[in-house]
Amino acid sequence: MSVGRALAGIVTPIYLALVGFGPVELSVYVMVVAGTSALLSTGIGTLSDRVGRRTFLVVVPLFTALAGSIFATTASHPMLFVAGALGSFGRGAGAGAGAIGPYQPAESAYVTERVAPRHRNAVFGRLTFASSVGAAIGGPLALLVPSIRSHAGTPITLFRVAFFAIAVVSALAGIVALALHEVRRARTEHRLRPRFPRRSRWLLYRLWVTNTLNGAAVGMFGPFLTYWFYRRYGVDPGEVGVLYTVVNVATIASSLSAAAWARRWGLVRTVSVVRVLQSLLLVPMVLSANFEIAGAWFLVRMLIQRIGLPLRQSYVVGLADPDERASVAALSNLPSQVATAISPLLTGYLFAEADLLVPFEVAATLQLANALTFWAFFRRHPPDEEVAPVVVEGSGDAVP
Repeated sequence: MSVGRALAGIVTPIYLALVGFGPVELSVYVMVVAGTSALLSTGIGTLSDRVGRRTFLVVVPLFTALAGSIFATTASHPMLFVAGALGSFGRGAGAGAGAIGPYQPAESAYVTERVAPRHRNAVFGRLTFASSVGAAIGGPLALLVPSIRSHAGTPITLFRVAFFAIAVVSALAGIVALALHEVRRARTEHRLRPRFPRRSRWLLYRLWVTNTLNGAAVGMFGPFLTYWFYRRYGVDPGEVGVLYTVVNVATIASSLSAAAWARRWGLVRTVSVVRVLQSLLLVPMVLSANFEIAGAWFLVRMLIQRIGLPLRQSYVVGLADPDERASVAALSNLPSQVATAISPLLTGYLFAEADLLVPFEVAATLQLANALTFWAFFRRHPPDEEVAPVVVEGSGDAVP
């Protein structure tokens, strides 16, 4: 799935610009896609706690495959909006890892149910590693798009092969998920009705604050990163794809080291420090004089980002009540996704009326605030694997 998402993150923003999307219309597209993805993710998370995870891991990639096929065959703006929304298509950058689609709450819960707590951080690190490998494969596929500076032809002709490639790999992801095994859940009354996680409310309310700040930050620059490189430095999709490939290959080991950093520093401290560094590194990246220097700063930032991503995913599902994991994973991201859907409108306005730098500077400030609030809210709530067991005197039993 990461192969297709990486390629879509590179080619979609540039393709939309070439078929007539201005900064504001591109922002509206991002808002529609993000909003639909938020609804899908929330519904999948809450329902999968009742009916199981596997179905969503099969069906959602097929929606993305359908979106790729539509993008390959039409340049109609309304059709691109509809296809992009249903397939969560082309939201992130091609150097992303771990952002695999609206089924992620179901996937996180599926994995957590099968992994001992002491191994959870390492397993989520390996999942991020796998996503990085996929993104490293997807980046070079941007070379399927001929140079837009030296080849004549309509945008749909130039980009068609790339979009069909996205459709194929996404369909394969759904087919692979058919092989997953899941124990059938017992039938319960009203099991199709979404249920608010009551026992995990304290966790959910705090995550809503921190994730809203981060979602607003990511929404202001994440979906526009490829477009920003294209506008600021005049690069082709292939050049951006090469940069993302270098980043994905260079950062593969970072996700595997996440568990070791958490053992050394503690999970909450590690995530907080990583978020602070991520926010600070945005500034020199956008102030760089050329594409190569900006790419170098981007590489450093992604090396650090890969450490925090699996730890945060592991932390959320680890602290949630076992019967509410997917619901918490989904609902905790709902304010973030709403913020991610709204904040691009401000980016589009600033791109059109101000300059290409201001949205990134605002995003850096928001992400710094996210790091500080995460530390304030969770520093006294370590995950289970960091809580030393206490032996009850006279019983010989160890309890947390």
